Amino acid sequence: MDYSREPPTFVVLGAGVIGLTTALALRAAYSSSSITIVAKHFPGDRSIEYASPWAGANWASFAHDNGPLEHYDRVTFHKFSELVERHPEAGIGRMGMWGVFDAPLEETGLLTAETGRIWYDELVGGLRTLEEEELPEEAVFGVEFGSTFRIDTQKYLGWLGTQTLTQNIQHIRRSYPSLTALLADFPSTTLLINATGLGSFSLTDVADTTMYPTRGQTVLIAEPKTPISRMYFRSSQRLCSEATYIFPRPYGGGVILGGSRQDGDWNGEVDMELAKDIMERCCKLAPELGRPKDLQIISHGVGLRPSRKGMIRIELEKWSNGVPVVHNYGHAGAGYQSSWGTAERALELVKKALETSAKL
Repeated sequence: MDYSREPPTFVVLGAGVIGLTTALALRAAYSSSSITIVAKHFPGDRSIEYASPWAGANWASFAHDNGPLEHYDRVTFHKFSELVERHPEAGIGRMGMWGVFDAPLEETGLLTAETGRIWYDELVGGLRTLEEEELPEEAVFGVEFGSTFRIDTQKYLGWLGTQTLTQNIQHIRRSYPSLTALLADFPSTTLLINATGLGSFSLTDVADTTMYPTRGQTVLIAEPKTPISRMYFRSSQRLCSEATYIFPRPYGGGVILGGSRQDGDWNGEVDMELAKDIMERCCKLAPELGRPKDLQIISHGVGLRPSRKGMIRIELEKWSNGVPVVHNYGHAGAGYQSSWGTAERALELVKKALETSAKL
């Protein structure tokens, strides 16, 4: 097939932050192609099967690989900078942050082994080590981010969804048990993007058993009368089962309090004892919140992060019917902060697949 004369046809399976972002990256590269997003859930839905609405979320990189993971987060940071300037309606805002740790720097997981540094120091406008008197009780080490990003996930997902529609990307609400079943309904598909997150565990012909849920729970509260001037994060390590975080959302989005990381837990019900513990931890970390009993609770949230043993799967695979599939899933808790970088990598694989097909 000569793709220079006939534009390729794309199907994206999944409408979380990764599927929507990848669809927009495809549109930027293939302006005349037919692009369809197929998903059971779209922005505005609130389901335990749909991870993206429940995220915190902010940009505070987990990566320390001196490689692709750091690159994905860097690309996304720059894209968020652009969106803040051009699209305030997207629900992304700048804010500083205090990261507080109950362990020395060398044990926090912040340092990249090859460099001995925190790779994003300059990116966030500098990192300042907190003074001993600034640290909460029993904390060992702390760092202040000059400026990073906080995200109102409901606004941002809605904005991404609207962008796809205005750029002539079709939405079809439908569920499929397998990629093979999906492709049978879309026989003209040139290439398929699999952005199903945790769904890749249950797709019968993907059956990625390295996928597992990491349950998280949050509390959305009203904005306190004393404005919170920064985000907060406290943990023994950058990734920890009981990290505490406080993310004021921009533009009247309230304040998200978290959290928890419960690997292998599929439970979608709110644990009220955990919610109480979260509020107590957050008020201790940020006294300006006031007392736990005085917080105005808007809602409780439970989400299942799409975690994967190893790392994110961004991979090109030739499907049994000859259709190339680009997988882009398994982002765990880093979906938002790596989204534009992983979409860029997925697009590179799309171009590689089409170039190979054009030569046959």
